Amino acid sequence: MCGQPLITYVLDSLSRAGIEHRIVIVGQGADAVRAVVGARARFIDQVDQRGTGHAVMQALPLLPERDDPVLVLYGDTPLLTPQTIRALLELHRSTGSSATMLTAELPDPSGYGRVIRDRAGRVQRIVEEADASPEEGRVREINAGTYVFDPQALREALAALTPDNAQREYYLTDTVSWLLGRGRAVNALVASPDETMGINSRRELAQVEAVMRRRILDRLMDAGVTIVDPVTTYVDAGVRVGRDTIIHPQSHLEGATTVGRSCTIGPQTRLISATIADQVAVVASTVTESVVAEGTRIGPYSHLRPGTRIGRSVEIGNFVEMKNATVGDHTKVHHKCYLGDATVGERVNIGAGTITCNYDGRGKYPTVIEDEAFIGSDTMLIAPVRVGRGAVTGAGAVVNKDVPPGALAVGVPARVIKYVTANPQR
Repeated sequence: MCGQPLITYVLDSLSRAGIEHRIVIVGQGADAVRAVVGARARFIDQVDQRGTGHAVMQALPLLPERDDPVLVLYGDTPLLTPQTIRALLELHRSTGSSATMLTAELPDPSGYGRVIRDRAGRVQRIVEEADASPEEGRVREINAGTYVFDPQALREALAALTPDNAQREYYLTDTVSWLLGRGRAVNALVASPDETMGINSRRELAQVEAVMRRRILDRLMDAGVTIVDPVTTYVDAGVRVGRDTIIHPQSHLEGATTVGRSCTIGPQTRLISATIADQVAVVASTVTESVVAEGTRIGPYSHLRPGTRIGRSVEIGNFVEMKNATVGDHTKVHHKCYLGDATVGERVNIGAGTITCNYDGRGKYPTVIEDEAFIGSDTMLIAPVRVGRGAVTGAGAVVNKDVPPGALAVGVPARVIKYVTANPQR
């Protein structure tokens, strides 16, 4: 979701809330979860998936021998914020409750168990929708599935659980009912409906992602980034954007992309783990795993593929593709060009239709174009080949041998006809 696994959002919120001791209970897909979480938590395997209460039972041996409260939450609630986690813990500590639960008031609580309170606002019970009276069915407060327990109360309640239900599972919600039935204090904190959203379907994933995406965009706008149309702008959670940058509609910033200050991105631009310096414009183009230095302009309709590095104040125009290419400062590649496995120097002019022919069907080979060279339109550069400093190729040249510095090469195949005594670009 927004470029990151769901559980990483939960772990980030726990870290920012000051939760240092974290246990992840894994069942199906355990190896994938372990690979994502790594050393950020300890793991417990729930070999037999017998309900939420059974899952928490597996973690009891890893709980510290302290009186610190135990926070239990789902791994698919990425919208839960550190502020709400801290507030839930503070309410639990200040009231001395055996358990404190997170709830939400939904416009339509259909399908959820209801939280029933007494006249003083104390939690009395949790009633499943099928068992609710007409009056209870009108209650809009639901159980969000996040709890804080006194550790001893949790152990006692878990020990008393029985799988007396159609699924023959141990439900964590039954611990709350057990505590309430014995006169133990159970409190509740009402959170915003967004924070309690879980994910059990692709539709719910899209709904949660829309909320997270808007949070990301709001943070960027609060930090001084202009987003012309948030509805059509997509920014992943790991993206960083500098102040005074403008992001136009239908732009996607993905992965580990970094954008500097005072840039123009879009419209119709896709940046994938790209590094963009200050004052760069990328218009209707795609930049993937490439680095672009300050003052450069790219697009429209260009594609920078992985391994490309662009210098300062470079001009890359329409329908240009680069792959594993390095381009020096102040170079111009204005239109209809492919540069692959190429090293291009500073102040070079690449004419329209220039192609580096870097693949012979078996391997790929490099092309080197030195500083101040002038590559004529429709030049074919048959790699491996080098064009020397200040050299010129004529329009339509097929260059299959090195061109010395200062030489003018024309024809098919290209041959040197003279030496240029002055910079051809002046």
